[in-house]
Amino acid sequence: MVSMAALRRLTQYPTRGIAVSALHTSSHTSAKQHYKMLVLGGGSGGISMGARMKRMIGAENVAVVEPSEMHYYQPIWTLVGAGAKTAASSGRTTASVMPSGVKWVKSKVQEINPDTSTVRTDDGTELSYEYLIVALGMQLHYEKIKGLPEGFEHPKIGSNYSIQTVEKTWKALQNFKEGNAVFTFPNTPVKCAGAPQKIMYLSDAFLRKTGKREKASIMYNTSLPVLFGIKKYADSLWDIVKRRDLQVNLRQNLIEVRADRQEAVFENLDKPGETKVIEYEMLHVTPPMGPSLVIKGSPLADEAGWLDVNKDTLQHKRYPNVFGIGDCTNLPTAKTGAAVAAQSAILKRTISKVLKNEKPDTRYDGYTSCPLITSYSTVILAEFDYNGEPLETFPFNQAKERRLMYHMKADLMPHLYWHGFLGGLWGGPGPYRKLFHLGMK
Repeated sequence: MVSMAALRRLTQYPTRGIAVSALHTSSHTSAKQHYKMLVLGGGSGGISMGARMKRMIGAENVAVVEPSEMHYYQPIWTLVGAGAKTAASSGRTTASVMPSGVKWVKSKVQEINPDTSTVRTDDGTELSYEYLIVALGMQLHYEKIKGLPEGFEHPKIGSNYSIQTVEKTWKALQNFKEGNAVFTFPNTPVKCAGAPQKIMYLSDAFLRKTGKREKASIMYNTSLPVLFGIKKYADSLWDIVKRRDLQVNLRQNLIEVRADRQEAVFENLDKPGETKVIEYEMLHVTPPMGPSLVIKGSPLADEAGWLDVNKDTLQHKRYPNVFGIGDCTNLPTAKTGAAVAAQSAILKRTISKVLKNEKPDTRYDGYTSCPLITSYSTVILAEFDYNGEPLETFPFNQAKERRLMYHMKADLMPHLYWHGFLGGLWGGPGPYRKLFHLGMK
């Protein structure tokens, strides 16, 4: 059973890239501290940039602000929700991934004032900086769906987007008997836009393996007008949907969960005011998401609340000593871990130029990747740029389901994440491409 305290935490903390704030400890100090390079957020972007900055300007000049005691590799949560990986394998202590010698400010960012180059934490500490890297991720908003997050106290409902609820997805899948298995995509930007349907494909595979598929009606209710944003991969996914008898309902947005009655209420985005109630035997919820409230309330935000950075250099458009990486930015590309890996190398180059009073000369092309897991042994590897054009690594059609891509996603990438990327030793424009080229040497 998920405790109410854990459920409340689902709405309290933003998720930074690939890390989730689950716990909060304070540094209990009010003295002003100054750093040449201050990094906000200890997720994938924050930790990797902390490591890169340590090598560039020395550990004593770098600090990372992060309240959570645990750091999670979120891309693996899709497999945790399907029983293919354990939740424990997805997390390590923040202390173990923090770059050695770098100051860890164990507090939550409360306010950013770029006009005075200061940051205030929730315990009253004021930090000043010469340069600021913002890596505060996205905020999950389960509470914007009526009946959540308290609905997670009931069985048959889970979400792969939180460490508190990902194992409930697997439990709901295991306990499925017959009826509707419903998977949702909200009417907001989300991180890893493929993840809401990946768990549908895995659930279909599990129910087939356990002989329950004939008694299941599997449906994917998405607020989007398309199955996937890049046509090449969407065409392949539609083929899978038809072949496996999966029901896709476009422009359907989850607005309420009546967990005690196992009912989900959807609004038709094309017909305002029209709603539909669907009974479920299993429900996977992808929550609405939005920008970090700290950024949204600061001069660093664009009109929508995202960090307003130059899409080529990742430097802030109005404050030249501020930079951004990952999900918190308004970069017009999909929010994924692979995008963060690509951005980290670009941002390192940008900062190195700025420190020398030179003009940034490297451009981020919007590279991002989404390994679309379609079964317990196959993946379609979608890779594309700002223009939605495929930007593929391998010399074959990546829109086809392949076992090799599954093993890369499930086994190789977590190893590279923990042992390479977080230390700033791996990643760059097209991280899969870099990996492939290394393999060819």
